[in-house]
Amino acid sequence: MRGYDPADVDEFLDDVIKDYETYSKETQRLQMENDRLVSKVDELTKQLAVGKSGQVSHPTSNVTNMDILKRLSNLERHVFGAQLNDDADQDSRF
Repeated sequence: MRGYDPADVDEFLDDVIKDYETYSKETQRLQMENDRLVSKVDELTKQLAVGKSGQVSHPTSNVTNMDILKRLSNLERHVFGAQLNDDADQDSRF
């Protein structure tokens, strides 16, 4: 018999169909997410426009630059803690 094996062709086409279905579902999911995000952007843009056209309020804050630096330092220590400690140990060896 010459040519392709029909069973192999059917198996390959089944794989193509599965991939296409997966692609289609992912495309639909991403389209829904995109629509949701676009509507959220529109909503927030409208809120911002209303806020600007209305009264301009400046939030009062007792947060100082020092407080921000402390928070940033704590965040870096939390996120990069092990890495920073390892780097400090290596630097102290030289």
